[in-house]
Amino acid sequence: MTAVLAPLVGRARVVLLDFDGPVCAVFARHPASAVAHDLRRLLADRGVPLPPAVRREPDPLAVLRFTATLGRPAVVRLADEALTRAEVTAIRTAAPTPFGRQVILAAHRAGRRVAVVSNNSAACVRAYLNARRLTSYVHPVVGRPEGAPGRMKPDPYPVLAALREWDAEPADCVLVGDSATDVEAAHAAGVAAIGYANKPGKRARLAAADAVVDSMAELVAALSPA
Repeated sequence: MTAVLAPLVGRARVVLLDFDGPVCAVFARHPASAVAHDLRRLLADRGVPLPPAVRREPDPLAVLRFTATLGRPAVVRLADEALTRAEVTAIRTAAPTPFGRQVILAAHRAGRRVAVVSNNSAACVRAYLNARRLTSYVHPVVGRPEGAPGRMKPDPYPVLAALREWDAEPADCVLVGDSATDVEAAHAAGVAAIGYANKPGKRARLAAADAVVDSMAELVAALSPA
C-alpha cells in the first residue's frame, strides 16, 4: 500500500466504484465491438449520418455518447434501450475482476458505504450484483441517465447522485475507476479519485488521479484492519 493510498481510503466513509473495470469486465465474452456495430446499424437504419470516427468506434458507450449530438430524443432512447439489452445479455458471461468482490466485502466489514456509479445501465449492474449475491452490500446503483448520454461520466451527474443518496460530503468519499472520465467526474464533484490501472499504459492515462493501483487487492488491504 502506498503512502498516498492509505489516507485516501482511511478517511472515506463512502466508496464509489465504477463498474466495468473495478467490479467486472462486462464484455469479456460478448464483444463490445459487435455491440457497437449493432448500434451503428440501428442509427443508419434511421437515417443518421455517421462520422468516420463513429464508423470505426469499437466502444458502444462512445457510439451512444455520439447520439447526444443528434437532437433526436427518440433515436437516442432507441439506442440507449438497445445498448441496455446488449449489456444485460453480456453480463451473464461477464468476468469478475480479481479482488473486486473482496473490495466490496472489505468495505462493508469496515463500516463503509459502497455505491456503484457507472456509464453502463443500472439494469446491467443490478443483474450482475444479484447474480453474485452482492446486492445487499451496494447502494445506490447509479447507472447512466436513461435517454441522456450527455450526462454520462465525465459529467459529474452520477457521482453527485450517489452523494445525495447518502447525504455525503465530497471530502468523505473516494471514487475508484479505470478511465480518465472516472477521474474527471470525481474531481468535478470534488471527490478524490483512485485510478485502477488494469491494463498496460493505463497509469499514464490515469495520471490525474489522486492515487493509482495496479490491483484491487491493494484496496482490500487498505480497507482491512492491520
